[in-house]
Amino acid sequence: MKIISAISRALTGIPYVILGYGAATAPGQRVDAAGAMLAPVRSAVPVPVNDEAIVRLNGAAQAVAGGMLTAGLYPRASAGVLLASLVPTTVAGHAYWNHEDPQMRAMQQVQFLKNVAMAGGLIAIAAKKK
Repeated sequence: MKIISAISRALTGIPYVILGYGAATAPGQRVDAAGAMLAPVRSAVPVPVNDEAIVRLNGAAQAVAGGMLTAGLYPRASAGVLLASLVPTTVAGHAYWNHEDPQMRAMQQVQFLKNVAMAGGLIAIAAKKK
């Protein structure tokens, strides 16, 4: 059973390491997507204005927590951090409801639903008792 848990943690954590590292080191278009999501939030919550720094920090958090999850270090806490970072990433990056082009809408909906499935896996890990 331990080997299955280790494999499932690795399969869940490694994508966050890779994608989080990419966001932290080369945020690119993610900054515009984050800015569009954060603008209305800033009217109610004091969020820093440096969208690039926020994207880089979110990516770094994903990379570190994904590595910790993969290594089995504090898996429940790591899954919680990943889940907390995945929600805004999903809303900002895969807002399929904002796309009029049917192909783009369908592609973003697939990515949105993929992230929903990933969130389900993280919830299962976070809720697992020792």
